[in-house]
Amino acid sequence: MTAPRLAFSTAPLADVDADVLVVGVVPSEDGPQLASHDPGFAEIRGTLAAIGATGRAEQLVRVPAPAGFTASLALLGLGSAVPTADVLRAAAGAATRQLSGVPRVAFVLSSAAPDALAAAAEGAALGAYAGPSYRTDASAAAPVPPQSVTLAVDTLPDDADALLARAAAVADAVHAVRDLASTPPNLLGPADLADAALAAARGLPVEVEVLDEAALAAGGYGGILAVGAGSARPPRMVVVRYRPEGATTHLALVGKGITYDSGGYSMKTVDGLVGMKYDMTGSATVLETVLAVARLGLPIRVTAWLCIAENLVSGGAMRPDDVITIRGGRTVEVLNTDAEGRLVLADGIVAASEEQPDAIVDVATLTGGARVAMGERIIPVMGDETFRGAVIAAADRAGEPSWPMPLPADVRTLLDSDIADILNSRPGKRQGHMLQGGLFLQFFVGTRPDGTPIPWAHLDIAGPANNSGGAYGFTPKGPTGTAVRTLIALTEDLARKG
Repeated sequence: MTAPRLAFSTAPLADVDADVLVVGVVPSEDGPQLASHDPGFAEIRGTLAAIGATGRAEQLVRVPAPAGFTASLALLGLGSAVPTADVLRAAAGAATRQLSGVPRVAFVLSSAAPDALAAAAEGAALGAYAGPSYRTDASAAAPVPPQSVTLAVDTLPDDADALLARAAAVADAVHAVRDLASTPPNLLGPADLADAALAAARGLPVEVEVLDEAALAAGGYGGILAVGAGSARPPRMVVVRYRPEGATTHLALVGKGITYDSGGYSMKTVDGLVGMKYDMTGSATVLETVLAVARLGLPIRVTAWLCIAENLVSGGAMRPDDVITIRGGRTVEVLNTDAEGRLVLADGIVAASEEQPDAIVDVATLTGGARVAMGERIIPVMGDETFRGAVIAAADRAGEPSWPMPLPADVRTLLDSDIADILNSRPGKRQGHMLQGGLFLQFFVGTRPDGTPIPWAHLDIAGPANNSGGAYGFTPKGPTGTAVRTLIALTEDLARKG
């Protein structure tokens, strides 16, 4: 689904065109306080504690319209006496998420700084989301989220239009990733995902190339072909290029696109099979990042490589003990067919390296070890130290928690093969499991003509890509769209430096 309409209003609060006005409540030593000093709220200001509005983060208390107002109020707990941009982003998202069924919502932000306004607009748009439904009873479907969000301010920021355009582009991208990751696997095979990329790119200044199984064979994409060999639905590689005139910096994004992962012959458990439709989230993430960058017209060249296959079992499926050849000629001994994501990514990383970009980022729901180590809200980031730091700085600016992880030489020895260039995994050796995945991918990152490695980072989003608990902030239960905001922020950073 698309983001709600976003707008600013400098009208008196009583005249703002909305069904519900959202007013912040902050905790203090003297009890909860309204974040707005508008005189129209005088009758409510002294009754906050009595009606249960504590200022606790994400608490939403509905009250009737004050005298002179047509819109009712939603008193929104901010959880902090000095709300930061990150706090406002989460709070605005919590409000629109909880106000599903309300068509028009306005936020009272008065004299908020531009960064706070940007965060609130983004959070509100991110929270106004309802995933796809396959119910036959329309009355059982989730309520429609707000379709219009207004930011009520004293004066317009200088860059008001650009601020709203960015918030909408970010939210559209995140919503699209959530939609794709929610799609049942019988409705989203490799060719379907490729078609979805073509449809999403229509009308934007990007070029889309789809490589079918014949083109993959001709190009030597042995990892994607081997992983997809067990499915009746052949694999695909989709390349999406945004090349604005005059751009001097080139960022390559590589995404894992396993539309369903059974584990192959290294079959997952029954419980482990559930949710494997999400294993294409990396490809959806890099696709939507490029499209958002194109919508925003950023002066940077970005190419996305979507490495798409379905990992199933059949008489033609990849086996443990197989040796496969990745694009470029390096060989992999496969000991675990459930370590398939790194095989398709290896093809994509080699292909991206051949174009000599300024940097490469791969994004993947790669390892259960990432979830064990980091939980479901933090993105572990691996790669060379300098560029890894740039990615983490972008994540911090975007408000997405991340953490740097090492790539130790001793863990790399676990991937030594007796007969091939590298193992994809060593069963029974689980130590540093997340790091093994990063070290495998590092092996395929290309070099500059002078022999130095191309800057590269690996984001293992296996934990935060799917929220298995209750909704929070702007994040629904289920697919989250994580890392999109980080990658957009990274492209903005690189464009400024370019």
